[in-house]
Amino acid sequence: MTLSVTGGDLQRLRRLNALAALAALRAGGPATLTQLAERADLARATIKVVIQDLMELGWVVQMDPSGGEKGRPARRYRFRAEAGRVLGLDIGAHKVLAVVADLDGNVLHTTREPVTPEQPRAERLAAVDRAVDACLTGSGTSAPDIWIAVAGSTGYIDLHGHVVLSRAIQDWSGVPLADHLEQRLRCTVLVENDSRLAALAECRRGVARDTRNMIFLHVGRRAGAAVVLDGVPLRGGGGAAGEIGVHPLFNVGGLLQAVPSVEPGTPPDAVAGAVFEAVRRGDDEARRAVLRYVKVLALATTAMALTVDPDLVVLGGGFSRSADVLLEPLRGELETMCLRAPELRASVLGEECVAVGAVCHGVEHLSTMLFNPEVGPLTAVAPPR
Repeated sequence: MTLSVTGGDLQRLRRLNALAALAALRAGGPATLTQLAERADLARATIKVVIQDLMELGWVVQMDPSGGEKGRPARRYRFRAEAGRVLGLDIGAHKVLAVVADLDGNVLHTTREPVTPEQPRAERLAAVDRAVDACLTGSGTSAPDIWIAVAGSTGYIDLHGHVVLSRAIQDWSGVPLADHLEQRLRCTVLVENDSRLAALAECRRGVARDTRNMIFLHVGRRAGAAVVLDGVPLRGGGGAAGEIGVHPLFNVGGLLQAVPSVEPGTPPDAVAGAVFEAVRRGDDEARRAVLRYVKVLALATTAMALTVDPDLVVLGGGFSRSADVLLEPLRGELETMCLRAPELRASVLGEECVAVGAVCHGVEHLSTMLFNPEVGPLTAVAPPR
């Protein structure tokens, strides 16, 4: 029997080869044709044709030869991560953080705009716009260069990018955040809960890079969480997965108040830090207050851990800066409550965690849209300037 190969089969094979080459370049960095053929498990002659196609489409460029090499250096090629830009936003109670990154997620510029929890929504949205404008200007990016924008916000975010409920920001519930950003930027916009984006950042670039199943705990004056299963943050049927802070049992906001060693008149945002510092000095009242907080946090964590059986729990949010005070008592509580106590680590990404997660989410969404073998041939992008 003779097998016939149709034109459609050849087109699909060519597309698969191109995607394999792109994936190899993005994962391993610049390469010669020989190196790329080995990475992508393709014949060198095939890679040569594929790279030429990708260069004509604008996805790949040949690099300048190294002046330090003797003889005629082999030609090296790289993915054009600068072909487009990704915008990441972290819209919190006290700040709006904006970052612009390339298509590989490398951050090019960051801006920060201070806000307060009491600001009216119009002022907060104006602060978002200012942060975006400053970040675009600082990175030398024009609005059409932004291919996707991803915003992280506190609160329950529905599947349409609306803030359904926010307890951390007074005038934020009901904001159609995705609509505002789409009108402003004229590109694809995704809006997610900040804890889920922080969890994604930890999995891709933080302390959970070796973990597929984990729980991210947002620890601060409010409680929040995100569950990651098989490397993907869990959203739930309507986007409310992980919103443990709305349950009265897990309302931890007042558990670190009224410690005698804390100076009267200490601003509410500074009380917890003062309590943690008192623990470090050996203050027994402060230690008991932290233990009360940890017990409530452990109950919420155990409920999730017994449901999804994670390998790791990551402590994030503002209180993670006091992991030296919180980790050991929390570890002790989890060991007594869980059938299989997960490992416990503190975040190392700092206040940029949510914005970094937004960029990671944007890069992965674009990759699914653009580099999916089922969506058709690769489109051409703007050539290098």
